Amino acid sequence: MAASVRRSAILPVSIAMFALGLLAIIAIFALFAVGYENLPVWLNLATLLCPAGFIYGVVATVLRNRRR
Repeated sequence: MAASVRRSAILPVSIAMFALGLLAIIAIFALFAVGYENLPVWLNLATLLCPAGFIYGVVATVLRNRRR
């Protein structure tokens, strides 16, 4: 018997958050390399998506696997 696997949108959302945060980090490094110093606040805050997406994905995965 094949076990039914419930798919949820939690993992893709956390991966997207992580990827957007990583892109923001790369953009900040690139802009500093080009010579920009005063970057917008939203870009600095966007870097927080990287650890938030990672933590969100880990917590969601642990909670999903605990229910099994």
